[in-house]
Amino acid sequence: MNDWPDTAAPRPLWLVTLADLALLLVGFFVLIQATRAQPSALAHSLRAGFATDEPALPVAAEGVMGFAPGSAVVPDGGAAITAWARGVLADPRVSLTVTGATDGTAADVDGVTGSASLLAADRARAVAAILAPLAPRRITVSTASARARGVTVTLAFTGDHQDKKP
Repeated sequence: MNDWPDTAAPRPLWLVTLADLALLLVGFFVLIQATRAQPSALAHSLRAGFATDEPALPVAAEGVMGFAPGSAVVPDGGAAITAWARGVLADPRVSLTVTGATDGTAADVDGVTGSASLLAADRARAVAAILAPLAPRRITVSTASARARGVTVTLAFTGDHQDKKP
């Protein structure tokens, strides 16, 4: 009288968990074997697989504050930030992100266009131009919507670079 076929008994839950654990264990042994064969190739492929446009793991920051409202002229000529950057860029595994910002007032905008974003970019570019001779390939410029007339220079560990040139 029953038109439905009999269903098979479900597998016990512990069997599914055991299969998951076994696959994780196999994956772990494959990872260990891969690191023993070519550790630098594994590191490079992992870095490429998780790569983003942003530098990884910011670990230190320094700032240039005291810009005049509406101005991108670097206070003190950038001597303090240059000294700091020269010290941290001695390690070829780090990179810098230079982020410009404005204070959000009507006076702190670009004089020609009236754009706060353009002034923030000009401030970041001015500081990056001072730092560029130290390591041009390891400096990135960005802007932020901070509420300060300044530039933040963030140091991040980005690993070994292919070209080994600053």
